[in-house]
Amino acid sequence: MLKERSQAIGLGLVALACVLLFAAFHQGLLELGKIWSNREEYSHGWLIPLISAFLLWQDRDRILASAPGPRWPGVVMVAASLVLFVLGDLATLYVVVHYAFVGCLWGLFVAWLGVGRLRYGWAPLLLLAFMVPLPPFLYNRLSGFLQLISSALGVEFIRLCGISVFLEGNVIDLGSYQLQVVEACNGLRYLFPLMSFGFVCAYLFQAPLWQRLLVFLSTGPITVLMNSFRIGVIGVLVEHWGTAMAEGFLHDFEGWVIFMACVAILFLEMLVLTRLTRRGVALRDVFWPHRPAVDTDGARLFPERSGVIVTTVVLLGAAASAAAAAGHREEVIPDRAHFSEFPVQIEQWRGYRDTLEAKFIEALKFEDYVLANYQRGDGIVNFYAAYYASQRKGESAHSPRSCIPGGGWEIQDLRTLAVPEASFAGQPARANRVEIQKGQHRQLVYYWFQQRGRVITSEYEVKLRLLLDGIGMNRTDGALVRLTTPIGPGESWEAGDRRLTEFMKALSGRLEPYVPI
Repeated sequence: MLKERSQAIGLGLVALACVLLFAAFHQGLLELGKIWSNREEYSHGWLIPLISAFLLWQDRDRILASAPGPRWPGVVMVAASLVLFVLGDLATLYVVVHYAFVGCLWGLFVAWLGVGRLRYGWAPLLLLAFMVPLPPFLYNRLSGFLQLISSALGVEFIRLCGISVFLEGNVIDLGSYQLQVVEACNGLRYLFPLMSFGFVCAYLFQAPLWQRLLVFLSTGPITVLMNSFRIGVIGVLVEHWGTAMAEGFLHDFEGWVIFMACVAILFLEMLVLTRLTRRGVALRDVFWPHRPAVDTDGARLFPERSGVIVTTVVLLGAAASAAAAAGHREEVIPDRAHFSEFPVQIEQWRGYRDTLEAKFIEALKFEDYVLANYQRGDGIVNFYAAYYASQRKGESAHSPRSCIPGGGWEIQDLRTLAVPEASFAGQPARANRVEIQKGQHRQLVYYWFQQRGRVITSEYEVKLRLLLDGIGMNRTDGALVRLTTPIGPGESWEAGDRRLTEFMKALSGRLEPYVPI
């Protein structure tokens, strides 16, 4: 009777802890649900918690029958995750909140059930990490890389079909039509779901460890090759039957067919591995082998003393209170001048405004921007600045380092330099200096991030400052500034450096009304 009462108290405390957990993380979970609903590459996220729970339920007897082991390491994991959560919540950086939520679930499993039971629970818990979107700067880099790889392989397939085609970055020129391999065609909408599916398959696949690792790791190459094949097929169809083959329902249907083909290849891979190493064994038996009954008599789900569970309840209650207090913080959006007022005459430099295409504006998600070509004598400088009023929901500046290759340009040299002749936000100017080339054409690019009174050249420092300033200043606004100048035939890179340095000097002190300190 006493044992049943102890377990009932433990169950009640666990239920209370779950309520407090979702009370604390509800805003971040709502944002996560929006991402799953609005972005195809993460639409499988709705299934991940259900699959994880199902896998844990399938192994419930083995988990229950195994020795619990220490539980206090789980309390430490919960505490560390909640500290991360509070920091992310104060800064309203949801990617931090999402990873903190997953870490908290891992910690609660260890705290309530014990370290020893991770032997059968680690894989379903690790699967939860696949439901969290990548940080934007990692996503942008991976997306740009996959666009280039898919474009190059897709072009090779088109050429194998006897069609003349020219590739420039991620633009496939068929002569009569230019096929743009945009972010939506980067293959991530296949890669993320297939990696999650491959992880589950590898977990269920009763085979040597190297085969299970091979199954999971092969999801990347399968995705890249099949996405490239899809791009190549679209190019061939466009060449023979027109641009309708690359648009609308047919485009989406082709994507669905390719994903199902990826799944079929994954199953075929496991079938081949089974036939090579375990002849006579059906694939079904490899996935669902007969497991002997496990004796769970006398096994306890929760500890006799509920001190560990009470501690997690207290920690989650504190986190829920902190989240409620942080919910009243409204982000500070400083007043600023609009870039439409930016001068077209800067000392001897005369500017001519330009505009970005709608698809780029939609992809970059900035609040305001300016794009203009400034000329002085024979020297031309392209000036671009994109301002973000808030960078809390993944809408942040895209690094030119990731975007430049998409236009067919190759980075020849990249380094950071100081420009003492110029100053921005009251600081000596610094910039990333990039030499790029496409065929015989050369350009020199300077870029930096001007954020809340700082001039930053490191993308990683930008992310760290977003977290710290989100907490301390309740601000995440900032801008990317980029200067580009063409290097003429026979002209030296040093001449381009002088031109950009002189323009930066003329630009000094003029950005602050548009990019607040």
